[in-house]
Amino acid sequence: MRRRARLIYNPTSGKETMRQHLPEILDILEAAGLETSCHMTKGADDALHAAVKAAEERFDYVIAAGGDGTVNEVVNGLASVAVRPVLGILPAGTSNDLARALGLPRDLVEAAKQLAKLQVRPLDVGQANDHFFVNIAGCGRITEITYEVPSKMKTALGQLAYYMKGLEKIPQLRPIPLEVEATNFGFSGKAMLCLICNSHRVGGFEKLAPEAKLDDGLFDVIIVKHTKIPDVIRLATQALRGDHVHNERVLYFQADWLKVSSNEHVDLNLDGEYGGLLPKEFRVLKHHLQVLV
Repeated sequence: MRRRARLIYNPTSGKETMRQHLPEILDILEAAGLETSCHMTKGADDALHAAVKAAEERFDYVIAAGGDGTVNEVVNGLASVAVRPVLGILPAGTSNDLARALGLPRDLVEAAKQLAKLQVRPLDVGQANDHFFVNIAGCGRITEITYEVPSKMKTALGQLAYYMKGLEKIPQLRPIPLEVEATNFGFSGKAMLCLICNSHRVGGFEKLAPEAKLDDGLFDVIIVKHTKIPDVIRLATQALRGDHVHNERVLYFQADWLKVSSNEHVDLNLDGEYGGLLPKEFRVLKHHLQVLV
């Protein structure tokens, strides 16, 4: 029986390359035996609702073509239903963290050819109260960058837009009071940031959580304690090599459940998108989705 795929794509992601390659991508998927239909997103939560609808209509595959925000919406749609189609990702965004962690090519057409092989692996999903994420949950002033960069700036400059925004943000960095409670770990004090990682690749850093695996049923948690600005910059340099986890100002541990709270107004970032305010409770849903790799 012929299998059905729903391609949910964001036409404004990255440098808007999806429009150019869409006909070729559809040909590749059709040649692989996937009867593919498209849904172009038009606004916030559109990809989420389209993913739920595709699951309800019993599509076999739902392919998210866009950036990490589009992928996050599709994951939130699929993770919330009982019968879940296989997830596919076409990296059409700026960072494409999950796609790269899965080893998918950066080129859209080559990535489509890889998906067309229909090779599947399990994927853990993180849950933060009633929201889901697959790559990263983070809090701290520096984590606000991803949803503060204007879309037009990301389209024009790509990854450089994040670095420029980061330089602008550095003088404003200050620690936040955090309470972290995990299965076998606790922390109370001031921290520059807290990252709850499902993937080793975050924000363009290939080794930010060097021990993280997408299917091990565990979060890799990074807490950077109160640190002076010059030391933050040095830490960022160490993070490029994965050496930051040995820094005395960094706490690095694994957990399948944790609760993070603060007595201040602290935003949460989920896969690069605004995820509400602390406090939040986080848990791993092991192998909750299947993903094409």
